[in-house]
Amino acid sequence: MAQHIVILGAGFAAVTAIRQLRRFGPPDLEITLVAPKPEFVYLPSLIWIPTGQRRGRDLTVNLQSFLQQNKIKFFPAQVTGLREGGRIVRTDKGEVENDALLIASGGRFIKKLPGIEHAVTLCEGIPAAEQIRDKLRSMEGGKIAFGFAGNPQEPAAMRGGPMFELMLGIDTWLRRHWKRDNFELTFFSPAPKPGQRMGDKAAEHLLAELADRGIQIHLGHKMVRFEEGKVVTEGGEVAADLICFMPGLTGPAWLAQSGLELSPGGFVQADAYCRAVGMERLFVAGDAGSFPGPDWLPKQAHMADLQAKAAVENLLDALRGKGPAAIPKTELVCMLDHLDGAMLVYRSEKRSFMLPGGRLFHWGKRFFEQYYIKQFG
Repeated sequence: MAQHIVILGAGFAAVTAIRQLRRFGPPDLEITLVAPKPEFVYLPSLIWIPTGQRRGRDLTVNLQSFLQQNKIKFFPAQVTGLREGGRIVRTDKGEVENDALLIASGGRFIKKLPGIEHAVTLCEGIPAAEQIRDKLRSMEGGKIAFGFAGNPQEPAAMRGGPMFELMLGIDTWLRRHWKRDNFELTFFSPAPKPGQRMGDKAAEHLLAELADRGIQIHLGHKMVRFEEGKVVTEGGEVAADLICFMPGLTGPAWLAQSGLELSPGGFVQADAYCRAVGMERLFVAGDAGSFPGPDWLPKQAHMADLQAKAAVENLLDALRGKGPAAIPKTELVCMLDHLDGAMLVYRSEKRSFMLPGGRLFHWGKRFFEQYYIKQFG
């Protein structure tokens, strides 16, 4: 009887897992993808929607053809929990049984600060990016605040890179349109030295870049609340007509009904093999998991792909009755874009470097976007 694998989610980790399963799994392997829509969004390029380099439809891929080509059954539903040790996935459209499960459903942003509705979170998706675009286009001058924070219970669970890119990109766009003198830009964060996960050199370079561009900084103060027209921290207020804020990450809400061991920050607690701790044939990849590693372990698309590849190898071995052997490489790779160029940041457990960049890295980032998206054609 054919074995049945279920994948939760339709992001980077999920589509990478599908490719790996079809490449290395048995031909008769049954695979079901559970997600609200058969749709993939290339999230790293959301930074270009507010300044007009991309439209939402440029970054959205209908996965129907990809799923059909790979003989994947699609189950449109919202996951609500697990039972029987993960062998049954509970959804709002019924239950799905499996012989092995991969959780690749991503994380969610912590929206607990009072007044959070006054801020826009870019990485929540295309509508949020378009909201920033529309507000920006309506302004002839004013004040814009950009900030990010982490998860208090798991400080590394943050996504700061896109906020740096959004801020620098908008600064460049305003200069191109001869509007920069009409705007006051401010960067805020409760962290005293934001960007440290990319390495000391990269963090120092970024703060120096902000100073060179005349972007004000408000760092190291605990956030209190948002109000219409301002950010309130314990160290004072930041006036803003537009607030772009990236909260810390946590795991999907349905994990509370999963019976899985969770990390302090609310993610699936995984071991070095991307296996959910204490579970059989249940793996996790991407933002839904908390993985062992250094405190700078990134939550980014590249790391999700690496984790998915290791998880699939170990999942297939588990179905064959073998123990896990694959451990994902711990690696941060980022081309931090600012429209006129980009900075390449690399970090692994053996080395790290930063290359301040020109347009070569910017075009490299755009080329990789197109290369990745075209794989679904």
